[in-house]
Amino acid sequence: MALAISLSHATASSFNGEVKFLSSASQLKGKYPFNLPSKNANFTKQLVIYAKRLSGLEEALRIRRERELRSSTTAKRRPPLRRGRVSQQLPVPDDIPKPPYVGSRELPDITSEYQIHDVEGLARMRAACELAARVVDYAGTLVRPSVTTNEIDKAVHQMIIDAGAYPSPLGYGGFPKSVCTSVNECMCHGIPDSRQLQDGDIINIDVTVYLNGYHGDTSKTFFCGDVSESIKRLVKVTEECLERGIAVCKDGALFRKIGKRISEHAEKFGYGVVDRFVGHGIGTVFHSEPLIYHHRNDKSGSMVEGQTFTIEPILTLGSTECVTWEDNWTTLTADGSPAAQFEHTILITKTGAEILTTY
Repeated sequence: MALAISLSHATASSFNGEVKFLSSASQLKGKYPFNLPSKNANFTKQLVIYAKRLSGLEEALRIRRERELRSSTTAKRRPPLRRGRVSQQLPVPDDIPKPPYVGSRELPDITSEYQIHDVEGLARMRAACELAARVVDYAGTLVRPSVTTNEIDKAVHQMIIDAGAYPSPLGYGGFPKSVCTSVNECMCHGIPDSRQLQDGDIINIDVTVYLNGYHGDTSKTFFCGDVSESIKRLVKVTEECLERGIAVCKDGALFRKIGKRISEHAEKFGYGVVDRFVGHGIGTVFHSEPLIYHHRNDKSGSMVEGQTFTIEPILTLGSTECVTWEDNWTTLTADGSPAAQFEHTILITKTGAEILTTY
């Protein structure tokens, strides 16, 4: 389950440059090789534009991305995502252990300590992650036109409690459901409701389970019916970005290498990498340090053998800017363009990383 972080970032202008008003000759001195008027001469305010020329490859990728965005949004004239009816929260048997945040609508603090496990703890962590992986794959088999995300939530909830586990999102900061279902332009944290899936939709299903005191977290994006080739490519590249991010992980590696590798691959296809949502440490606590940034960054910090955290990049076909509904969870791309996400929980080893959310 992605963690929302407020990050400051520069927004590129439409022409990839900047505009400045210079109102005096002194402001131009030393900038341009021409004779400036004398100090007492009349001087009219000038508009000076500094523009960066795009490379041929960047321009080609921009054009392809715009074409794909037009084709994905106009081919079937798909209406924007609208909230359906959200049903009541499902019950969990009293004998199933619950995380400490259950019962409070306040978002828990992000724990500052890395989560590093002993032998017994790692065995429990593996079991939780394996269950999460089986649940998300099962949820994917339910994806088809006319199925509601509420039906997926109900099935996921039942499978988790049947395994003696607790669905971690349920009650986390007031989240009302057991799984996140993010459709089309929804970046993440979609709340399951009565909306029926449509032919051509994509849906990210984000599953986290709490088993024997440990959380396991994973997500995948699935196709519903006949999906356009441009969106299929977006989903494929997003999964590849996750794989490339994991490939740089090992004891002693810098965390910022993850964002660099993900960004490099996404940019080859002209896709945006969302910077508002990050991966996180996970174990006995749902969200902890380290925070894993999926975009280029200069954050300090190195990986440590034995620690576990998630990597969960979100890529968009259009803008990475976002809007959040009044439910304070459902977050969509600001321009309505499709978004895709994949996530694994990994364990850092001496020579690499082990993906725990497989089976």
